[in-house]
Amino acid sequence: MTMRAVVRGVGHYLPERVVPNAEFEAKVDTSDEWIRSRTGIERRHFAAEGQTTSDLAIRAAQAALTDAGMTVDQIDAIIVATSTPDFTFPSVATMVQAGLGSTSGFAFDVQAVCAGFVFALANANGMILSGQANRVLVIGAETFSRIMDWNDRTTCVLFGDGAGALILEAQEGNGTSADRGILSSDLNSDGRHRDLLYVDGGVSTTGTAGVLKMQGNSVFKHAVVKLAETAHKALDKAGLTSQDVDWIVPHQANLRIITATAERMQVSMDHVVVTVQDHGNTSAASIPLALSVGKARGQIKQGDLVVTEAIGGGLAWGSVVLRW
Repeated sequence: MTMRAVVRGVGHYLPERVVPNAEFEAKVDTSDEWIRSRTGIERRHFAAEGQTTSDLAIRAAQAALTDAGMTVDQIDAIIVATSTPDFTFPSVATMVQAGLGSTSGFAFDVQAVCAGFVFALANANGMILSGQANRVLVIGAETFSRIMDWNDRTTCVLFGDGAGALILEAQEGNGTSADRGILSSDLNSDGRHRDLLYVDGGVSTTGTAGVLKMQGNSVFKHAVVKLAETAHKALDKAGLTSQDVDWIVPHQANLRIITATAERMQVSMDHVVVTVQDHGNTSAASIPLALSVGKARGQIKQGDLVVTEAIGGGLAWGSVVLRW
C-alpha cells in the first residue's frame, strides 16, 4: 500500500466589498471594456479597513473544516501561503492557529507569491508522506489591495483579496494513478527574472511594505510556456497525460494566460475552472478559491483528476496533480 495525501475538505472566504471595473475609471485612465478585453476581470473583492490576511484565512479555514466535518483539534499542521502577511512576524499561520482555537501541532508560512499555494501543497504532501502529520490545513490568503500603486493602471486593476483553504489527510492507496490524493508535483524557480514581478519595499531595503511592480508582457510570455511545461512534467511523473485530465484549476491571473495554457496542454476550456472574472488575481489564494468554487458549482467531483498550476514573482512556478 502507498500513503496518499487526500483532500478531505475545501472552503473559501471573500471580503464583503465588491469592486467592479467601473470604480477604477475615476482613478486611472482605464475602462471596464479595457480591463475585460485584456484580462477577463470584471470585479474583485477588497478587504475592509482593519481586515487582515489572517482574518480572511481564518474564515476560509473554518469553511474547510465544516466541509470536511472536522474540528481544529484534528489538524496536525497549518501552512499558509501568502505574500501579504499581517506582520513581518509572527507568521499568519500561527495567528490562524490561535484564531481557530488550536493549541497543538505546528504552523508556518510559505512565500512563493502567486505560486505559493502549489508550493504549500507540495510541502504538506511531503509532511504527510514522511509521517510528520496526518492532517494538514493548507491555506492561500492575500490582501494585495494593500500593496497596489493606485496610479499604475496596468497593475492596480488586476488584483483582489481573498482566501481559500484545503484539508489534506493521510490515507492508504494502491500506488497507482487511480488513487485519490496528490499523485505528483513539480516545483521550479529562477531568480534571474526577479525584476519582472516584484514589490519595491521590504524590511532590509526600504523598511516599508512597498508597491507591486510588473512587466506584464514579459510575465505573460513566461507564464504561458512555463505553466504548460510544469503541468506536463507533473502529469508525466504520475504516469498520466493531458487526455486524462478532468479539470485544470489554474492560477487565476489573466483569462488570456489561462486560455493559452489550456491550448498548449490540448485541454478544452470546458475542462478549466475559471473564476478570474469575479475575483481578479488573488495571488496565492486564487487556486484554493477556484477549487472551492469549482466544487460548489458541481464541477469538481470525487474521483476527478485535477491539475493545478501557477507562476509568480521570483520567478517561481509549479504544479500539483491530484485525484479529488
